Amino acid sequence: MSVMNKSDNSVRQDIFRGVQRNVPLAMYTRLQLGGLAEFFAEPESESDLIALLKQSQIGKIPVHILGAGSNLLVSEKGIGGLTVRFSNPAFCGITIEGQRVTAGAGAKLGQVITQSVSQGLGGIEDLIGIPGNMGGSLLGNAGTNSGDLGQWVESVRVAGINGEISVLSKNEISFGYRSSSLDDAVILSATLRLEKDNPAELAKRMQKLWIVRKTQQPSGERASVYVFKNPATGASAGELVEQAGLKGTRIGGAVVSEHNANFIMVEPEGTAEDVLRLIRFVREQVEIITEIKLELSLEIW
Repeated sequence: MSVMNKSDNSVRQDIFRGVQRNVPLAMYTRLQLGGLAEFFAEPESESDLIALLKQSQIGKIPVHILGAGSNLLVSEKGIGGLTVRFSNPAFCGITIEGQRVTAGAGAKLGQVITQSVSQGLGGIEDLIGIPGNMGGSLLGNAGTNSGDLGQWVESVRVAGINGEISVLSKNEISFGYRSSSLDDAVILSATLRLEKDNPAELAKRMQKLWIVRKTQQPSGERASVYVFKNPATGASAGELVEQAGLKGTRIGGAVVSEHNANFIMVEPEGTAEDVLRLIRFVREQVEIITEIKLELSLEIW
């Protein structure tokens, strides 16, 4: 997620003294690709984060929030402005009170699910096996055919680009198919209201779903990423790519998975540019053959 301000070169050199500069982002993404972040910070507290946001606004410097990197492709050219990663415990906590589960933006979605299930709280177990953290999962409204994360949200705590913190109720947020209205906010945490259920039965259901989801994804040592959103009706994105005869299609070190055509795998010599070129080619061919224009699920910086 990016919160953009117009850059001011007269200020940006001094505004982030003490913040890391020219940090490789590849190590923080699932694809292990990408260039350098001009500025990079892992705030230790909300007050640290607010200070960074205010400094960014003063300097008119763009802010990019780096989640788990599971659905992100970073250009080899790198990215300007400030990249913020929520890796510290202050942003990764999970608390459960009654039917309410509150999780920080940096908490892993899988951990939120398993802890909820262990306490006999159901509803989000269908999301098991979807990679990512809470912030990114909310922003993209992670989901399956049976439901999505947004339907369980009670409230979301956010910070604006000016550093002001507010709490949004569910009625103040729009959740759509793999989308939300939270693009212009920095997600800090969210509270879900789940349903009481039998912990043992929930655990069995979750385990079965996890096994099914793993069988639908490419296996092996090569990095892979889910690329396109499924159309609202009809065939899935993977089925459309397969109909276009594109399974196994390769550009450089990037290749369309033979197992699930909605995944692109990257070999050791692959680059971000290889992935981008392959995505463009696949979209063009699918549109020519099926007359359907696929939308990206993958976020590109």
